[in-house]
Amino acid sequence: MRVVLQRVSRASVTVGDRVTGRIGRGFCLLVGFTAGDGKAEVAWMAEKVAGLRLFPDAEGKMNLGLAEAGGAVLAVSQFTLYGDASKGRRPSFVDAARPEVAEPLYERFVARLREQGLAVATGEFGATMQVELVNDGPVTLLLERGPSA
Repeated sequence: MRVVLQRVSRASVTVGDRVTGRIGRGFCLLVGFTAGDGKAEVAWMAEKVAGLRLFPDAEGKMNLGLAEAGGAVLAVSQFTLYGDASKGRRPSFVDAARPEVAEPLYERFVARLREQGLAVATGEFGATMQVELVNDGPVTLLLERGPSA
């Protein structure tokens, strides 16, 4: 499971002309799955995201978590996180989990974040989406948890 996390001052996702998710301060997460990912990876990642201290405290140090900072999450499914462009000019996506595997994992991930007490907005699984965000900092992390890691 891979997540590209960006600390944002605002973010939104649109499908067609319909905004499906919008947040102010928080994390914009691009979320991808590979074969073998399961409940353990989802649980680990949700706890990791909820526990990261990436917001400045009174002294300006990244010392506050999402909940302490009053932030929210925008979670967007993105199978292209498992694209392999090492050969040729067209990426291969064979490492990305099939939609019938990835969608339930994505839904479970969103649910686990909400169980952590976080406000979570989402994109629409499998749709062509337009994601807009203002990266705050900029702060960007790549989080990864492989099967049975």
